[in-house]
Amino acid sequence: MMASLSVSDIRKKFGQREVVRGIDFSMQSGEVAGLLGPNGAGKTTLFRTLAGILKPSSGRAEIGGYPSESQEARAQLDYLTHIEGIPEGMNVTNALRFYANIAGATEADVTRVIDLLNLKDLRTKRFGQLSQGQKKRVSVARIFLKEKQVYLLDEPTSNMDPKMASEIRELVLGLSKNKVILYSSHNLFEAREIGSKVIVIKQGKLAMFGNISEIKTERYTIGIRTLDTGEVPYASGKEGDYYLFELQGPEEVPEIIAKLSEKGIKIREVKEMQNPLEELFK
Repeated sequence: MMASLSVSDIRKKFGQREVVRGIDFSMQSGEVAGLLGPNGAGKTTLFRTLAGILKPSSGRAEIGGYPSESQEARAQLDYLTHIEGIPEGMNVTNALRFYANIAGATEADVTRVIDLLNLKDLRTKRFGQLSQGQKKRVSVARIFLKEKQVYLLDEPTSNMDPKMASEIRELVLGLSKNKVILYSSHNLFEAREIGSKVIVIKQGKLAMFGNISEIKTERYTIGIRTLDTGEVPYASGKEGDYYLFELQGPEEVPEIIAKLSEKGIKIREVKEMQNPLEELFK
């Protein structure tokens, strides 16, 4: 079965308010695209419409040639929401077994994703006891229980430390050879690392769909929050808890993370300190 995702003039209204406003794009087997946009741009509404949770007000979305709200489309797709839906009282192993039963996966699949997402030490812990980053890892494990053709990943690395986030991106890239993956993020450096294409949404409209290399930044500043209390080398300053680094572009982020790791600096979070897509969002 050939993976494909096609979106044709899709619109979604809530009452008189149009949240998704005539978006068009298509993706074929083996393509990974980063979905970027400010908060409130319509990214999550678009995801929920593509996943068949919401019916488009007009236009058409197709998964493998089937309308997104059809059973045939849903059978080909898995959707990682930015809100975990796993019961707080379940332990990790039982939660994964529960979702494996729904998806038609096996006990071997449960073991596989526990190993894949490094969840062995969390197997007997209740979901409600986990940190936000650990909860996200379990949620990512859930969607990889059963192989699908199209994956919609809404901020899959939020609340993760940079090392685990990088491992998740590598996992996604390893799956992408014959799949379609649409991956939302707040960070241009993450979108650049995950795929060659980018979809930018502004106020519910498509602002850009093309190669991520086409995005040029005049100024690119990241903030790094650490677990250490001492000074952090290479930083140009500090803003609150974040050490500032002035870079030429997002392609330099992995290098500065590697340099700090070599110095024994334990990184808790990396974020962009200003919106590098400001020109597109004006």
